[in-house]
Amino acid sequence: MLSQLSIRNIVLIESLDLAFGPGLGVLTGETGAGKSILLDALGLVLGNRADSALVRAGEAQAGVTASFEFATLPHAVAAVLSDAEVVVEAGEPLMIRRSLKADGGSRAFVNDQPVGVALLREIAPALVELHGQHDDRGLVNPRGHRALLDRYAGTDVEGVAQAWDTWRMAREKLDIACAGIEQAKAEQDLLAAHLAELDALEPVEGEEEGLAGARADMQKGEKVAGDLEELRHLWDGSDSALATLRSAARRLDRIASEHPLLAEALEALDRAVIEAGEAEDRLARAAEALAHDPAELDRIERRLFELRALARKHNCQVDDLPETMRGIRSALDAIEGGEAEISSLMESERVAHEIYRARAEVVHANRVTAALRLDEAVAGELAPLKLDAARFRTVVTELPEERWGAHGIDNVEFLIATNPGADFAPLAKIASGGELSRFILALKVALAEQGGAATVIFDEIDRGVGGAVASAIGERLARLASGGQLLAVTHSPQVAARGGTHYMIAKSSEGTVTRTSVMLLDSAGRKEEIARMLSGAEITDEARAQADRLLEGT
Repeated sequence: MLSQLSIRNIVLIESLDLAFGPGLGVLTGETGAGKSILLDALGLVLGNRADSALVRAGEAQAGVTASFEFATLPHAVAAVLSDAEVVVEAGEPLMIRRSLKADGGSRAFVNDQPVGVALLREIAPALVELHGQHDDRGLVNPRGHRALLDRYAGTDVEGVAQAWDTWRMAREKLDIACAGIEQAKAEQDLLAAHLAELDALEPVEGEEEGLAGARADMQKGEKVAGDLEELRHLWDGSDSALATLRSAARRLDRIASEHPLLAEALEALDRAVIEAGEAEDRLARAAEALAHDPAELDRIERRLFELRALARKHNCQVDDLPETMRGIRSALDAIEGGEAEISSLMESERVAHEIYRARAEVVHANRVTAALRLDEAVAGELAPLKLDAARFRTVVTELPEERWGAHGIDNVEFLIATNPGADFAPLAKIASGGELSRFILALKVALAEQGGAATVIFDEIDRGVGGAVASAIGERLARLASGGQLLAVTHSPQVAARGGTHYMIAKSSEGTVTRTSVMLLDSAGRKEEIARMLSGAEITDEARAQADRLLEGT
C-alpha cells in the first residue's frame, strides 16, 4: 500500500510530506483548494507524462517521492523489476522518485536506482488504481475485463495458457517442417541432376593435387626429353662411359695387389662405379616420371577442367566436392523420409489442439456461469447507488480461431444500459462521470476483487449525489477498504464520515504567494470539517450536531 507521499514544488505545493495507513482515507477541502494537484503529483511517480507546467513558479525543479510497503512485493512488480535488474531487498519499502525540470525533462528512480519512465508505467497498475470523472483505464478498459471475470470465477487460466503454449510450439514445428519439405521438393529435380553429375565424375578428395602434379611433370618432361635421350646413350650399351669404368675396374682389380697405390686407385674407381650406377638409376626413374604421353596429358587436363568447373558451380573447393555430393544425397534422402516426419508432427499438433480446445471450453463454460452470477451481484448494488434504472451485463463471446490465445477462446466485456429501453453499451460510453464512478464502485463491490492494485483511489465518486446515495457510497467504500487501502477525494460529508483517516486540503495566500497544504485531522478537526461540508461558509451549531450524528453512525 501507499505509505508515504512527499511533494516538492509542484504547482501550489511548496513542501508536503504525507503518511497514509490501511483502510479508508478521505481527502476533503473547498473547491479549488488543490486536490487535483495531489493526484497529478502521484501520477508523476506512476509514469504519467512530465509536464513542466507542474513545476512551481520561480523554481528550477520539482520532485515527488512515493513509498509503498508490502508484506510481499506483488509478483507483477517483482517480475518487471527483475527484468530491469532493479534490486529491492526483502522487507524494504518500494520507493519511487521522479524529478521534473522547469525547462523540460525528467528522471525516475526506484530505490535510488535510475529507471526509464516506461518501467513506472508498467508497474503502476499493480500499485495504484485510480477511478475518476474521466477514467479510461482500470475497470473501464475492456482489455482487463476478462482477467477480472476470471478472478471472480476462479478460472484455471494457467492450465489454458500451458495448453496454448504446447499447441503453439507443436504448430510451429509442423509449419517449419512443412516449409522445409516444400522447399526441398521444389529443388528435388535440381538436386537429383546435381547428384547424377557428381556421381558420373566420382570426385576423390586430394585428387586435384595429384593430377596437377602429374600434369606439371609431363610438361617438364616434354622440355627435357632430348637431353634425357642423349644422357641415356652415355649409360646404355657396351661402349658407354659406365661400361668403360666397369671394365677398367675389373682390370685394375687383377693387379691392385702389386702396389698400395693401385689398391687405392681401385677403391676410388669402385666408388665412381657405384656413384655412376646410382646416377643411372635416378636418370632412368626421372625419365619414367617425366615421360611425355600426349594422350595421358590430355586426359589429365580434361579431368582437372571438369573438376574445377563443377567446384565453381557448387561454389566450393575441388576437394570439397565429395562432401557436397554426400550433402545432396542426404537432402534427397530427407525428402523421401520427410513425409513420415510430417505425419508424426501433424498428429502431435492435432492432439495438442484437442487438449487446448477442451480446456478452453471448460473455461468458457465457467466464464458464462460466472458472468450470470456477476450480473446479479452488480444488479443488487445499483439501486442503493441511485442507479436503479440501469442494467449491467457481462458479455462472453467466443472468438474465431485465429484470435484464440493463452487466455482462451473468449472475449469478455462489461456493458451497461443506463435507462429503460436503452441499448447496452461499453462502460466508457456513459455520458455522466458520476454514473460511471458509481457503476465502477458497484462492480468493485460485486467482484470483491482480490489481486488488484495495492491502493485504490476514487476521485469525487459522490459528485452530484447526496443523502441516502452518498451514505450508500460511503458504506461501500468503507467495505472495500476493510481488506486493503482506499483513498477517496470527496465533497460528501456522508462519505467523509466513513473515513478511518481524514486529510483536509486548504489553500492560503500571502501577498502574491499562494500555497496548498494538507493536514491530517484529529477527531475535533474532523467534526469541524464535516460540519463545514454540511453548512457551507458559516459553520453552525446545527451543522456540528449533524456532523456528530454522522460520525457516531459510522
